[in-house]
Amino acid sequence: MDRPAFDDIFMELAVNLAKKSHCIKRHVGAVLTKDTRIISIGYNGPPAGTHNCDEEYPETGCPRDSKGGCSLAIHAEQNAILYAVKNKATVEGSTLYVTLSPCLACARIIYTAGIVKVIYLNSYAAHKGIEQDEGVDFLSKFGVTMEKYQGQISHVTDLI
Repeated sequence: MDRPAFDDIFMELAVNLAKKSHCIKRHVGAVLTKDTRIISIGYNGPPAGTHNCDEEYPETGCPRDSKGGCSLAIHAEQNAILYAVKNKATVEGSTLYVTLSPCLACARIIYTAGIVKVIYLNSYAAHKGIEQDEGVDFLSKFGVTMEKYQGQISHVTDLI
């Protein structure tokens, strides 16, 4: 029997979690792990207890903030980190698997939380049509290991 690597398992889970997102613009999933164990998961969307963007604003998505970003969205990696901290899990020294490389704001949170490695599937810069992955650059500069996922996801029907 061919056994999948943990990187493949965790990235596949992140891709499947992205399918839970209610954002109409982009679906992103994240898995936070430590020592081959999952300590938290997350996907992008509005804070728990508010409304889902695809239900409240099905045509346009949520209103934009002053910088053009979603006014309600919490990014997948933020959700994973917040949930872990809320449940008193230690995130320091952990690895984050995410379907979209972190934006600069998320990179700052990842660094401050003590996450030591990020494995990402797709480029935030390519998604946004900008030249550089500022979050990847920031994390790399300050010693967080950054890896573009190169493995194989075998049970996912489509990548979001």
